[in-house]
Amino acid sequence: MRIDKFLKVSRIIKRRTVANEACDAGRVMLNGKVVKAGAEVKAGDIIEIQFGSNTTRLEVLRIQESPRKEEAAAMYKAL
Repeated sequence: MRIDKFLKVSRIIKRRTVANEACDAGRVMLNGKVVKAGAEVKAGDIIEIQFGSNTTRLEVLRIQESPRKEEAAAMYKAL
């Protein structure tokens, strides 16, 4: 799954366009590397997102195409 889509369906970022812009601005890292919006995400990957001066680290636990609201939080774990 693309990283911008993962951020949207897991409800980390509210809109896919915002996730896409964050990737293009270089604020999203996957396993320690800055990535574009089309980078593939798989279970076990570490995502780092910079929100202003804060950095959020997440571990991808599973990939799901269209989870319900309750299932979305189970797709990742905060580190």
